[in-house]
Amino acid sequence: MTFTSEPHPGVRPPPAATDGFVLNHTMLRVKDPVVSLGFYTHVFGMVLLRKLDFPEMRFSLFFLAKLNDTDQVPEETGARTGWTFSQRGILELTHNWGTEDQADFAYHDGNTQPQGFGHICFAVPDLVKAVKWLDDNGVEYVKRPEQGKMKNVAFVKDPDGYWIEIVQPELNANLGQPSPDQAC
Repeated sequence: MTFTSEPHPGVRPPPAATDGFVLNHTMLRVKDPVVSLGFYTHVFGMVLLRKLDFPEMRFSLFFLAKLNDTDQVPEETGARTGWTFSQRGILELTHNWGTEDQADFAYHDGNTQPQGFGHICFAVPDLVKAVKWLDDNGVEYVKRPEQGKMKNVAFVKDPDGYWIEIVQPELNANLGQPSPDQAC
């Protein structure tokens, strides 16, 4: 690998002590795991790798991934747990027991004030087909690909209101660069 990093103030070369570090997962808290698991497994085709329960603290963790045909997921529970924590791009859904029974309960989505967390993102092979699939499944949009200044980028909401960006990578090759009519 020859690419190291885009230069920018504050960027430093990765120290050797971080060799082997892997960004494994992002965690979202969910009100109702049945609803959220149904959404992520059906709408986004993810697979539940592991569920871990912590009765003494009254919560459960659900680790989901979008697997490839070449992924070799161990069947044995302990091996699968270890394998799960060695992967990239895992989504962890955390359920605090009892929230599903509270009608007015909701987590902060990070996009209302005060803003914080923004979104997760799925890259898709065909944005038009993905939008049709999302429409067919009644997914709520924040922004459709043709809306706003950033074209070819969609944002939808999951059952808890978290935003999910949808992109077709090659359509965004020039994202963040001035268009020819804006060049100086």
